[in-house]
Amino acid sequence: MFELSERGQEYRDKLLAFMDEHVYPAEPVYREQMAASGDANHHPQVLEDLKAEARSRGLWNLFHPHPEWGPGLTNLEYAHLAEITGRSLEIAPEAINCNAPDTGNMEVLTLFGTDEHKERWLRPLLDGKIASAFAMTEPAVASSDATNIETSMVRDGDEYVINGRKWWTSNALHKNCKVLIVMGKTDPDAPTHRQQSMMVVPLDTPGVRVVRGLPVFGYMDREGHAEVVFEDVRVPREALLAGEGDGFMISQARLGPGRIHHCMRAIGVAERALDMMIDRAQSRVTFGQPVADRGNVQDWVAESRIDIEMVRLLTLKTAYLMDTVGNQQARTEIAAIKVAAPNVALKVLDRAIQVHGGGGVSDDFPLAMWYAHMRTLRLADGPDEVHKMTIARREYRRRSPERGRKR
Repeated sequence: MFELSERGQEYRDKLLAFMDEHVYPAEPVYREQMAASGDANHHPQVLEDLKAEARSRGLWNLFHPHPEWGPGLTNLEYAHLAEITGRSLEIAPEAINCNAPDTGNMEVLTLFGTDEHKERWLRPLLDGKIASAFAMTEPAVASSDATNIETSMVRDGDEYVINGRKWWTSNALHKNCKVLIVMGKTDPDAPTHRQQSMMVVPLDTPGVRVVRGLPVFGYMDREGHAEVVFEDVRVPREALLAGEGDGFMISQARLGPGRIHHCMRAIGVAERALDMMIDRAQSRVTFGQPVADRGNVQDWVAESRIDIEMVRLLTLKTAYLMDTVGNQQARTEIAAIKVAAPNVALKVLDRAIQVHGGGGVSDDFPLAMWYAHMRTLRLADGPDEVHKMTIARREYRRRSPERGRKR
């Protein structure tokens, strides 16, 4: 059922060759250029070189399902490709212009942007010339419930005035970041899920202030996770995406495909961690016996393979359902993979770290950094608990329609 189409297989073969010939060899170069810069948010030249090579090979904007803007791959076709890029999480997604949050923002601009938005922001994003950020989460409220968001967007003639404080605005410290998509409240008195709207806000708009970058388990990610303050920020009425009160509708359109992308990349991380665990176990001897011959290590390898295969099948099934019956009908599966994939990746990474010993928690190997990233993914795009609540409600409704309704 989940076999790749001929077109999907062609892209897969091309991407695997690109990874072997260019991406993996570029990893040490990337680390050297980042270290030499002394800037955690440096944009190394090797990334621009990889982007040029990827584009020349037709490996560009593979995520975009709309033929006008990308190759028009299905979710199922792209899912296989996203997994491959997860094997080199720091550079491969951006090398082919398929990195979050730009992918989600490009889809939002495609679906809900005006002609001006598309010309000014979407085309440069699709060309890889600029980067973007998504500002939703706030430090003063529990943002796992997005109805709590307090950032105000007040109409004043032909403008909106934005005031609020956001954090975990990923990509806002990217050297090429030029624009934010911001979620806030345009009508606090409207029905709960019609209070919020989204707007396009250039990063250099007066009143937009990047306060700091937030570390993740001590790591300062290159793209940055910024705290951003909006103080009397004025944007034209045309900055509004879709219409007033459409913030939740837009966010749901944005998150469905994005969760598939995250989950398949997580599987790619797990696959590479398993490879590293096997290689390490076969190259080390303890107490006169290869580590690979230890029963517990064999259990870890076997359990990791089982876990990865199970979550991959669930994720591919979800992609298939999104393509055939739509995101709404696949809500249970979308929620399920968002819980399952990061947790599987974390289990495999933990086993790999243990086999690597002290090296596993150092920066000599990428395992610790990947672990931090995957742990963060259990919060990003909705925490596990919210997705489990969604699944439970739909299960209740399946057995008793009244029980499953929101209260």
